[in-house]
Amino acid sequence: MEFAMKALVYQGPGAKAWEDVPRPEPVADSDAIVRVDATTICGTDLHILKGDVPALVEGRILGHEAVGTVAHVGVAVRNVAVGDRVLVSCVSACGACRFCRNGRYGQCTGGGGWILGNEIDGTQAEYVRVPFADNSTYAVPPGVSDEELLMLADILPTGFEVGVLNGHVQPGDVVAVVGAGPVGLSAISGTRLFGPSLVVAIDTSPARLDAAKQFGADILVNNSEQDPIAAVRDLTDGLGADVAIEAVGVPATFELAVDLVRPTGRVANIGVHGKPVTLHLERLWSRDLTITTGLVDTSSMPILLRLLATGRLNARRFVTHRFDFGEFIQAYDTFSNARETGALKVLLSRS
Repeated sequence: MEFAMKALVYQGPGAKAWEDVPRPEPVADSDAIVRVDATTICGTDLHILKGDVPALVEGRILGHEAVGTVAHVGVAVRNVAVGDRVLVSCVSACGACRFCRNGRYGQCTGGGGWILGNEIDGTQAEYVRVPFADNSTYAVPPGVSDEELLMLADILPTGFEVGVLNGHVQPGDVVAVVGAGPVGLSAISGTRLFGPSLVVAIDTSPARLDAAKQFGADILVNNSEQDPIAAVRDLTDGLGADVAIEAVGVPATFELAVDLVRPTGRVANIGVHGKPVTLHLERLWSRDLTITTGLVDTSSMPILLRLLATGRLNARRFVTHRFDFGEFIQAYDTFSNARETGALKVLLSRS
């Protein structure tokens, strides 16, 4: 096939293949075509393969995170040039709609939002079309490796914005993070920037709890062996956490997060939910709780880039496994069986 490339293609729930597809071409003058030099797999991709995103069509190239080299720019692109090394954001921003003008790029109504690997072909490929390139790519800072920068495409801003900022973490807070996967670890890292008194990590995996300790958790609770509600109340004179961050996306962990917080506490839901969740208003209405949800906007990207470039944010420790592009299926197997493999984030790069 002329101008063919390899890509990871969604073939319906539970099915995927690394196969030949046409190389992307520009559609709009604001597009860039980026040669993907490094990409990764997100927990959202696993939710897609489980069927939790039923609107996704078969034949879609998955993925929404990449670091790469610009191969083509449209005539309307001003800030990006051929040959530039860029971070591709998981969220595309038209820059002109009401939500983009308020920094809420995840809710873009001008053709952006979470479209890569969802509404249009994504980044788990040798090349990707990036709409609104001026607003949806970021220059690679000097001295920052591909694998460090790649963690800013999604998980670090997601944990920071949807978890820490939505949860209004304050100095001295007790923060409980339910789920010590990559996004939960990102939330722990972001929480530490605000001076909490205690960060409690809750998970059923000893390996992920060990990772949570490395990322800044003070207390580890294995909720297959210990009652996390009792543990948190013991630490807070019976009141509960000031903030609970849900980073799994299943009904049981959401309900646990709600039960962990004190009266007037805040629950920040990050997890991607594919099933209905019970909200027990019959016992919650009088507790003055705040519950937030959200899709990442990536509006915090400039802040996180500065923190990364100055060493205040350590992203290198997220990557536990490395693969060549030709090993995508093996990488998915490793990432989806994290309990056995110990995978946090997997890196896929050109040989």
